[in-house]
Amino acid sequence: MARGEHGEDVHLDVGGRDVRISSPDRIYFPERGETKLDLAHYYLAVGDGILRALRERPTMLHRFPKGVSGAKVHQKRLPKGAPDWVETVRLHFPRFDLHADELCPTELAQIIWAVQMSTVELHPWNVRRADVDRPDEWRIDLDPMPDAPFDRVRRVAGVVHEVLDELGVVGYPKTSGGSGLHVYVRVEPRWEFGEVRRAALAFAREVERRAPQDVTTTWWRKDRDPAAVFVDYNQNARDHTIAAAYSVRGNARGTVSTPVTWDEIADVEPQDCTIATVPERFAEVGDLHASIDDVAHDLTLLLEWAQRDEAAGHEGAGRARRLISAGPYSSRRIGTISSYRKVGHGAQSCSDVAG
Repeated sequence: MARGEHGEDVHLDVGGRDVRISSPDRIYFPERGETKLDLAHYYLAVGDGILRALRERPTMLHRFPKGVSGAKVHQKRLPKGAPDWVETVRLHFPRFDLHADELCPTELAQIIWAVQMSTVELHPWNVRRADVDRPDEWRIDLDPMPDAPFDRVRRVAGVVHEVLDELGVVGYPKTSGGSGLHVYVRVEPRWEFGEVRRAALAFAREVERRAPQDVTTTWWRKDRDPAAVFVDYNQNARDHTIAAAYSVRGNARGTVSTPVTWDEIADVEPQDCTIATVPERFAEVGDLHASIDDVAHDLTLLLEWAQRDEAAGHEGAGRARRLISAGPYSSRRIGTISSYRKVGHGAQSCSDVAG
């Protein structure tokens, strides 16, 4: 076997595929000293979860050839030298009239191969390759501004949960791996990116109406309250991606974007969810997003909200505080978005499992 400066090549059997890991001893995460091989073993440990998050989705790679202390490469196109069993999907970028063939995972070996190519973070689109113009996933990104404590993010998540429940929508929360939280909702792939973004903005405005001291939908960062939580509806626009459930983040601690239950949000400490703790948690509680594909929701009601806002002259983000009394917003019960089936789940925290 070839031996380089950072150790002898390691070959992993992943679902019958032979995946080579070169430089396995290279330190990727300096806080505890985890290596490139440790990263591959992490993704193997959460294999069912990360594959569910990425399956048949165009996936952008955040590569760190020298570990997370080095430069980051944002990789849209599949890196050269891929085995013939690594699958891709072709995407169009209308702004530049360009195309790119992105990784489109259908088996775990393809994800481990991405690790061999120095990938740390995996950022999927919110579409599947069957229709790359119509999202099947609505993403609610709770992004705290610099002066917003995580307790404020927790409170806003509670409001998000309340509104989703009133809509009859099942949302799947996870830590971002940074300072925020994400909530994912499966939707029927009937609408293009612009319409899904409009629905997401209408929802964000409703959350802002209910928690005006904690939430902002103001688009320009310079105009936002630095202590507010921005509900980033623009994560639903074309070519916007965020870290997948179970994706490791490119920081020295090796934090992980970790699925949690709604009840856990009150106590979860995102910095405790790392490549050192999440595998044991996964072994204990399984994939908390395992049922995410059981329900596909209809966005019609949210698009009606968007139309009302626009008709009232509130097309720009950040004006939602002025619309507290009208229409569906004055009721605690705001109607139900139709869906196919109901689901549920439960779990433990990262720190509880990892000790």
